[in-house]
Amino acid sequence: MQKNRIPHARRIWQWLAAATVLIFFTGCEEMTITNLTPSAVPVNPSQIYTFSARVTPKSRGFMEGSLNPQIVIDGNIHTMDPSPLGEDIYEFDYQIPSGRTEVSYYYLATFDVKFQGVVTPREAYTGVIRTKLQGRLVLSMVVNRGPVGARIGIVGQGFTPQDVVTVNGQPARTVFDSSNSLSFFVPSVPPGRNYQIVVQSPTGQQPVGTFRVDGLALEVFPASLNLAQGETQNLTFNLPQAAPAGGLLLDVTTDAPDSVIMPEVVIPAGSTTVTVPVRGGLPGSGSLFLTGFGGGEVVVPISVR
Repeated sequence: MQKNRIPHARRIWQWLAAATVLIFFTGCEEMTITNLTPSAVPVNPSQIYTFSARVTPKSRGFMEGSLNPQIVIDGNIHTMDPSPLGEDIYEFDYQIPSGRTEVSYYYLATFDVKFQGVVTPREAYTGVIRTKLQGRLVLSMVVNRGPVGARIGIVGQGFTPQDVVTVNGQPARTVFDSSNSLSFFVPSVPPGRNYQIVVQSPTGQQPVGTFRVDGLALEVFPASLNLAQGETQNLTFNLPQAAPAGGLLLDVTTDAPDSVIMPEVVIPAGSTTVTVPVRGGLPGSGSLFLTGFGGGEVVVPISVR
């Protein structure tokens, strides 16, 4: 008889283990928990984030009023409240300390089931879930096409004064407006093409989208300059239509930098013309160049005697 006790004990433990596993999986089958929190959320100034899940009873023996949905986050258990978004949806607002880039959590639901008059507590839970906190979020450009020199806005979140916008890898003049807005001036590139816009920062880069550079006619008067050293003459730039919002920056370059002294050229928004003074520097000759206008480039010969 003693020889049969050990196998019999083993059979009892095997049955108990199987029953435990059955109870665990029965609890999971009796309740479905679906995470509704995005895998990445933008950082907000209050640092409060909403975690939500759909908790759906499936068991016929589920006892109404016994459900207690919870979230376990940073090692603490918090009760979730019914959400106004819909039936079976629960949510919890949690303040995450600054500096965090990710948060880990899981959902837990306790409830009761009743079979043949016997009430039994159950629980179901999810695996560990991770949500990233995005400090930078680029939404889009305000417009997706424009001429050389146009000021183009980019809206998003988490911008810094160190950000630089690149056009097909070429750095553009970038203006930090706020943490939610950047602007860049379309550089002197050939018109009639599409260019990839990227926001470059010390920590990486983020694509923004495709920008179409349109050609724009431009007239310059006079067509050439002949100056004595120290002499000043006016140079006028004319557009056939008004400059866009933000103005139009004319990136004037020269191959005779020691001979030409002139200010930055910007046609104000809504205006069709601007006049700037050009002063002769050291004696020499060369030209002023504007790329992206007319047939591709506007050239103004200049000499200083």
